[in-house]
Amino acid sequence: MIKKALLVALMIIFLLMISSCKGGGKMKVESVFKDNEFIPKKYTCMGSNVNPPLVISNIPRNAKSVAIIMDDPDAPVGTFVHWILWNLIVDGDEVKIDEGLPRKASCCEQGINDFGRIGYDGPCPPRGHGVHHYHIKVYALDTKLNLPSKATKKALENAMKGHILSQVELVGLFERK
Repeated sequence: MIKKALLVALMIIFLLMISSCKGGGKMKVESVFKDNEFIPKKYTCMGSNVNPPLVISNIPRNAKSVAIIMDDPDAPVGTFVHWILWNLIVDGDEVKIDEGLPRKASCCEQGINDFGRIGYDGPCPPRGHGVHHYHIKVYALDTKLNLPSKATKKALENAMKGHILSQVELVGLFERK
């Protein structure tokens, strides 16, 4: 009888831990394309080269900010960084990033991508190089980060160590023929 009560108590504790997300589920990121679908041309160097809108939901209750890294591991020079963003403030269980976020946005901080510019620069693989996979990695953090405005992916990753509460990824595809 005691073993059964202990087992029930442990199951309740486990369920409470799982439901610690405001939305009661796993953190999600959504955009105008689904996971492993092609990114619309508008969000690439062949179009308007603006960031796609993102909706991040089921953010953990104790998250203070969100960070994003978008990179392309299929680039011929090795992983190529297209966007880094941090200190997107969490106010509720969902945050949104509008399409076409300015390089100097009031919502968050953005760092240097591998084009050498602050903010987003979309997919632009070499012509004929095949389909590339663009990983949009979203991190819920337990703090705001203190980084300079010209921070790099490496600096962001180092600053996030020990502060990641949850993470999720959306992969978009693009090919220049």
